[in-house]
Amino acid sequence: MTEVLMPKATAVWLVDNTTLTFDQIAAFCNLHALEVQGIADGEVAAGIKGVDPIATGQLTQDEIDRCAGDAAQRLRRSDARLRETQRRSKGPRYTPLSRRQDRPNAIAWLVRYHPELTDAQVSKLVGTTKQTINAVRDRSHWNISNITPQDPVTLGLSSQVDLDGAVQKAQDKLQKQQAKADKELAKKRAANLSAAEEAGQPSAQPEDDLQDIAAGLAAAPEAAEPEPEPSADNIFGEVADSGEQPQEKSPSAEDVFGN
Repeated sequence: MTEVLMPKATAVWLVDNTTLTFDQIAAFCNLHALEVQGIADGEVAAGIKGVDPIATGQLTQDEIDRCAGDAAQRLRRSDARLRETQRRSKGPRYTPLSRRQDRPNAIAWLVRYHPELTDAQVSKLVGTTKQTINAVRDRSHWNISNITPQDPVTLGLSSQVDLDGAVQKAQDKLQKQQAKADKELAKKRAANLSAAEEAGQPSAQPEDDLQDIAAGLAAAPEAAEPEPEPSADNIFGEVADSGEQPQEKSPSAEDVFGN
């Protein structure tokens, strides 16, 4: 694939001098739309001087005008002399000297917010070594007190496209590992169940258990009739009806003081 020379500088010029959409500029410069929006907001590529793609022969004014009137159109490169470039697929990314002091901050951000990334992916994204990654992760880095997690895209150490691709790849790998583990667990459970059925264990025969429970319920005696509520007669016994109660005799002086 033919790539644009100095894509961020070209994107800076297109943002400042055309009415193209972020998606159109991102597609032409092989950047993410959020990167282009960050360039427009001054958060990305700060200090980069724009490069005119017309002067370098990568675009024509007619091509810009054609796409400026229709957001669905995409810019077509017009430089036949532009050399073919290939992304490095192996080894760490080259990091400019002015950005190398920011790599620990980028590593801390990736370790915190994307723990699914492997050391090899982090190393490729920010152009560092596994030794530095491990030092930041276990907080044994010599400058750990001054390390602040920062987005590598904002620092200019990685593109949003590369970061999203690495995260998606790591998540897909985790999902495959989880699916494989679940499949193995289900296989082990099926093997244990099959072994239990062959051994004739009751736990392996749920239908027989249900039949035994149903038979036990059918053979259970009918529930006894509810007992009557307690009454005073049940508690103290029946009181004989003896008619009128005899009146007690009032004591006399002789009974009290004697003769």
